[in-house]
Amino acid sequence: MYKLLIVDDEPQILEGMKHTLNWKEYGFSRIETSETYESAITKAVELLPDLAIFDVCIGKDRGYDAIHKLNELHLPTKYIFVSGYGEFEYAREAIRCGAKEYLLKPVDRVKLQTIVEKIIVEDLHGSLEGMRHENLDTDPVLGVRYDCLSKLTNRIMMMVKMEYAQNISLKLVAERFRMNGTYLGQLFLKETKMKFSEYVMAYRMLRAQERIQSTDEKIASIAHSVGYSNLNYFYTHFHSYFGKSPSDLRREEATYWNGRAT
Repeated sequence: MYKLLIVDDEPQILEGMKHTLNWKEYGFSRIETSETYESAITKAVELLPDLAIFDVCIGKDRGYDAIHKLNELHLPTKYIFVSGYGEFEYAREAIRCGAKEYLLKPVDRVKLQTIVEKIIVEDLHGSLEGMRHENLDTDPVLGVRYDCLSKLTNRIMMMVKMEYAQNISLKLVAERFRMNGTYLGQLFLKETKMKFSEYVMAYRMLRAQERIQSTDEKIASIAHSVGYSNLNYFYTHFHSYFGKSPSDLRREEATYWNGRAT
């Protein structure tokens, strides 16, 4: 099993990167994060990660300086750089220190998935056989390709994906788009065959499922992270959607991985 280190000075980006891919599905059993240059060096030496994702700018420090230092220690780590800047100087330094890829923020999940799979196969000598991938070109709730949906519907779904952990509502979306809420809801229902509230609930359930399967977080913490302040309400929705409890799902996932290991 692999180890992953993610370094960024913005906590929300760190949290987002932890859930951008289903890392456990790719065999990453341990994920560590760091918000500072010094902490990144310390954790890298202690963890000896197989893969590390570094922000180019870590506060006033530079991620590639950290990589040069770690290279001197001959760590067996493969590096990916992410940055909100497209300057050639940063990309050049990333190449100089042996980075496998330089990705611009916001990170494209498909590009990240592709490079991670390439690193697993070519550098870590692992296998992708039997992995259960999420199709990133298709909406996970509707099972429909994004390019088959209107731009407006895609914008609505993108807003849900960005703010599902908050108290998002059709009224809020309509205000953002400066449109009539009733009209917007009817358009969304006509194209997706789902009410907006149903779509939000389904998306929250899928994100909860992902975290239950890929982390050891407490169920209450996961419920809160996907927008539920009432735990009983979360359990009711979860059982209604999946036909099983969160604990049952976690046990099934553990059984699946134990079976693969034997």
